[in-house]
Amino acid sequence: MGRPLGDLERRILLAVLQLGSEAYAAAIGQVLQAGDGKPLSRGALYTTLDRLEAKGHLTWKTEATTPARGGIPRRAFRVTTAGLAALRADHQELESLVRRISAVLGR
Repeated sequence: MGRPLGDLERRILLAVLQLGSEAYAAAIGQVLQAGDGKPLSRGALYTTLDRLEAKGHLTWKTEATTPARGGIPRRAFRVTTAGLAALRADHQELESLVRRISAVLGR
């Protein structure tokens, strides 16, 4: 497996999974903000989306525009098989960490 996921990468992948067919950048940003109450800059969002695509964890397709969007198309994101594998590995590492901490704390 490749490098571990960063916190924002993990959160974006989970938001894309949560949103399903409605996983557009604006909606992803809204899910992330709703989760922790902090706004996410467009730059950070798009940079991370591009990085996840470069790693093979996300794909996207351009959808047809609507008059409401003024002719501007939007990208619909989807988590790839590699992205799911990265999330599973990330989850396993987190579970392992929790077990080690619990053992230290005597729980």
